[in-house]
Amino acid sequence: MVVSSQLRDGVMEVVVDNPPVNALGHAVRAGLAEALGAAVAQPEVEAIVLRCAGRTFFAGADISEFGKPPREPALPDLCELIEGLAKPVVAVVHGTALGGGLEVALACHYRIAATTAQLGTPEVKLGLLPGAGGTQRLPRLVGVAAALDMIVLGEPIPAERALALGLLDRVSAPENLVSDALTFARAVAKDRPLPRTGAKAIEPDQPAIERFRAVHDRKLAHQDAPQACIEAITAATTLPIAEGLAVERRLFGKLVGGDQSKALRHYFFAERKAAKIEGLGPEIKPRPVESVGVIGAGTMGRGIAMAFVSAGLAVTILDTNREALDRGVAQMRGTWEASVAKGRITAEDLARYSSLLTPALDYQALRGCDLIIEAVFELMEVKREVLGRVDDVAKPDAIIATNTSYLDVDAIALATSRPEQVIGLHFFSPAHVMKLLEIVRGARTAPNVLATAMALAKRIGKIPVVSGNCHGFIGNRMLAKRREQAFDLLMEGATVQQIDEALVAFGMPMGPFQMSDLAGVDIGWHRDPSRVETVRDALCAAGRFGQKSGKGYYDYDDNRKAAPSRDAQAIIEAFAARAGHRPRSIAPDEIRERCLFAMINEGANILAEGIAQRASDIDVVWINGYGWPKQTGGPMFWAEQVGLRQIVERLESYHIAVAPLLAEKAREGQGFASTNDIV
Repeated sequence: MVVSSQLRDGVMEVVVDNPPVNALGHAVRAGLAEALGAAVAQPEVEAIVLRCAGRTFFAGADISEFGKPPREPALPDLCELIEGLAKPVVAVVHGTALGGGLEVALACHYRIAATTAQLGTPEVKLGLLPGAGGTQRLPRLVGVAAALDMIVLGEPIPAERALALGLLDRVSAPENLVSDALTFARAVAKDRPLPRTGAKAIEPDQPAIERFRAVHDRKLAHQDAPQACIEAITAATTLPIAEGLAVERRLFGKLVGGDQSKALRHYFFAERKAAKIEGLGPEIKPRPVESVGVIGAGTMGRGIAMAFVSAGLAVTILDTNREALDRGVAQMRGTWEASVAKGRITAEDLARYSSLLTPALDYQALRGCDLIIEAVFELMEVKREVLGRVDDVAKPDAIIATNTSYLDVDAIALATSRPEQVIGLHFFSPAHVMKLLEIVRGARTAPNVLATAMALAKRIGKIPVVSGNCHGFIGNRMLAKRREQAFDLLMEGATVQQIDEALVAFGMPMGPFQMSDLAGVDIGWHRDPSRVETVRDALCAAGRFGQKSGKGYYDYDDNRKAAPSRDAQAIIEAFAARAGHRPRSIAPDEIRERCLFAMINEGANILAEGIAQRASDIDVVWINGYGWPKQTGGPMFWAEQVGLRQIVERLESYHIAVAPLLAEKAREGQGFASTNDIV
């Protein structure tokens, strides 16, 4: 039974049991409306307690119902019904109260939560706004500034913070929550008038809205839902509740039918699909991992070590250069100390992290590690030499990982006597911050090694995506095609700024040349100033290595603020002239089409070869690793919205060879979703 009721000494306890997360689907809504109506009709019922069984309060609406014809009672109607009841209703929150779940709690007259509970309105992450009164009721309880943070940014808050804001009336220890809720309900049973959230007065606070925009407008650019959330919250401060609810309904309807919400809902399911791996059934169990060795104390090694340490794993960080090791450990500690100063971690966290980290200069220190990851220079001979040394000292069941960005994982694995225990773990810099982890399955990688990598990725807070083994894997292989087009466009007359600006206008956080300057123009350079075969070679030969040298494709001041560079442009123009190119004017649309459509084209090849398990995995990689605008759903989803036939036509017009799979899908009027898809 989804909804059950029990009378307990004058209090009707209404319990919802709809595993796994008590989503507010039609059966739950209908059952609640019936149970609440029956409770109010019984004279012996003085108050109502509304709670959920299982591990959480309502964790949100049923996303699968979005875009389908509504079934009564709709969630907004249920919330209005609850708020309008003549007897007090107490929401009892444990686990999480998210989205529609929080809106139900807001409609109740009182709210009590476990001290461990989290409350939030994450609808904006699906391209939506709270559509069941959340934008109107929440500001009335917590004020405009706090409501903006919760609704527009979509991050949950802990129960103690919710209590301080006035969102909750009480908090309770988890083990006492139900008994405390019943006691509280009896205490307020006779209180009148009932505290109806929608009836509370609210003062306009335009300064709070302006301050919020000043801080967040750049981050929220190109996104429809945050702007709609701000509009709805503003309506709450200027209109009666009924009119504000009407504004909210109108905005919700516009968003739910819009391209951005469709794309973000696609991404929501794409991230979950990425965890399903071909050939890995539930019988394949991950190995236990509690100790990790990281080889290399440079930028990547430090970040990887910090990611594991912060998840509670013991880490041995090894560098055979004493100066590099000491510098790396000091920089890690400095990063943690800065986090303490900003309130992101506690002093106790810092002490724990330090206790879990062991610096080492000798490979023998890795003998007991369950997992050993190399994060050394991106050269095949260097990585093979390192893994050979690891093979000599690692215990027999240790997993050995390479953090290569491009190189052949199988070739690296053959440097060991146990290629079945070797896997690629491609972290993205900074590794302790970036969410994506490309997990590269080698030809001989054992299934339980792959399962272990997936489990570990989740443990350290990463979003894992499995890739087959090829040059550049999923993300960098597609990035290479964008880079090719960007350099071709430079040769044909587009400027560095024009190319970067065209892609930033699309929604990318930075363009290819801004990215190159940030990472280092000299990454992968052959370091021979006399050998100038590309624009990048010419820039490096001139000492233009990017931000770190104060000059790259752009010039930089002492604060690393970029400005167009006449010197870089002169190098580019001279190189183009020597290659026989005549400059022409190039429109932003051509820049975007050539760079982005070339990526889609390569994504189709990756999909056809089985390097990616499904098109949506490519979307997850590019959104989390490269800043592809999430509100478009990722490159492969976006391509289907643009139209595959149109993309094929434009590629042909630019004389770019069309991938066979892309041509086939366009010809047959299909999308990518069914290709290799594992559901």
